[in-house]
Amino acid sequence: MKLTRREWMAAGLSVTAPQTGLRHLLPAATHNRFLIKASYYAPPRKTPELRVNNRRITAQRTDTEGLFWLFDVPGLQAQTVYNLRLDGSDPWPLKTFAPPDAAVDNFRLLIYTCAGGHDAQPIEDSNIPYWVSIPARRRLFERALREKPDAMIAIGDHVYWDLRFGRGTGRLPIGQQAWARKLMGGDFNRDIPVLGTTNEPILKHAVDRQIADLYGTLFRSTPVHFIQDDHDYFENDEAIATGISFPPDDFMTRLARATQHLYFPEHLPNADRPIGLPGASAADRAAGLSECYGTLRVGNLAELLLYDCRRFQTLRGPHARLVPDNVENWLNGRMKSSPARHVVNVPSMPVGWSAGKWGEWYPDVLDDNGKLGVAKPKYFWQQGWRSQHDRLLTAASESDRLAVFLSGDLHALAHGAIAMGRGRNPVHSVLTGPISTGPRGWPSAARGTPPLIATGLEVKETLAPLENNGFTLIDFTRDKMEFRQYAWKLGRAEDEIDSLNPIHRFTLAR
Repeated sequence: MKLTRREWMAAGLSVTAPQTGLRHLLPAATHNRFLIKASYYAPPRKTPELRVNNRRITAQRTDTEGLFWLFDVPGLQAQTVYNLRLDGSDPWPLKTFAPPDAAVDNFRLLIYTCAGGHDAQPIEDSNIPYWVSIPARRRLFERALREKPDAMIAIGDHVYWDLRFGRGTGRLPIGQQAWARKLMGGDFNRDIPVLGTTNEPILKHAVDRQIADLYGTLFRSTPVHFIQDDHDYFENDEAIATGISFPPDDFMTRLARATQHLYFPEHLPNADRPIGLPGASAADRAAGLSECYGTLRVGNLAELLLYDCRRFQTLRGPHARLVPDNVENWLNGRMKSSPARHVVNVPSMPVGWSAGKWGEWYPDVLDDNGKLGVAKPKYFWQQGWRSQHDRLLTAASESDRLAVFLSGDLHALAHGAIAMGRGRNPVHSVLTGPISTGPRGWPSAARGTPPLIATGLEVKETLAPLENNGFTLIDFTRDKMEFRQYAWKLGRAEDEIDSLNPIHRFTLAR
């Protein structure tokens, strides 16, 4: 699909530029390396070359057609602003982070969830679009970027294109609907690879609009971190009598890997994260990259632990896990021994609240009277998931730091403090806000209940879950974190986005 005039201008591109130009660019950074994913509207005449100050970095092709490329830039100086220039374009700045042992006094983070959704999805039986429009989502990004965050984290659901499971709504999953099949120009063949086969153009038709056209080059100077969640595996997490969607089968994993490989950076290496964690150091990826577990490290100020709770989940009853044992050991070890002033957990699944989904930490489910709780067993839910949750929250609470979890997935903005027992720190949980959700995607509509405090938890809410679109900005300083949460909702005037002010502020202090 073509970008609108406003989208071209927002992306910093000439309105009259031919669509053979750059389509999107998303960078990752550490203190000594950049990893940049980019795509074009048409294959460049020659292999793209990125200038990083006086260095020339030759692109590596990641697709068959030559539309998608990555630039891997090692050996950089810490805390340095580099001027980047691509194929004769105007230069733009990108800065490396401080090294892990450096004193850093402040850091600003933008974080949100659920930015995916294809705006070609028809309205069907209402006058309200299924998703926030691409221009309105970009407007939310523009408003957030005006606050000059030092980095961004997008928590899951970058793609909505479910293929087999439909939440029991009676509707076909998105990827099986007539408009989607027409757009794809064919059906996925689950028995062959994704890239280099007839599956590749189908994947691009499904994802281009949701990621490449959504982000454009807006984040070219803001390091990004993407965590994948259930819909990024092209399914909703669901357990019903006719089947269970997770853990992902081989084709679901190949779709998620291909999406990441083409569109957004993997997690760059960190000296304190084992190189042998699942999904790390794959032979078909650049050196040292991790697909599921990442670290955002800002000197000795902050260490954010990023983890996908879907790819390696298990179904072993009391011994089930949402992350493998060695990942849990890594998380616990960093919460205990990191020299950073703040250590923050960023799981793909929400902590503190439930909407009765199958793949949650919690056993809550709607009963026959429409009440959320545990009176009715949740089909195929695993007790080991809650046990792992309890261990992780206990480890965070027992630290002498602030105990904070940032998460998405639940399509809401919220903050609450989870009581952890006498003498222990409360665990603060923040729902960071969804970008693209429309009225049918709110838990109260899709699940029949708004997000509620999970059974067995005592949570003091300063912001009860608010089913609005939005995002969260966090300012880290030596002794505190200051939070600003922004909200807007589809149906309100889009020009309101440009002047959004925080609807909720709070400070967590050591």
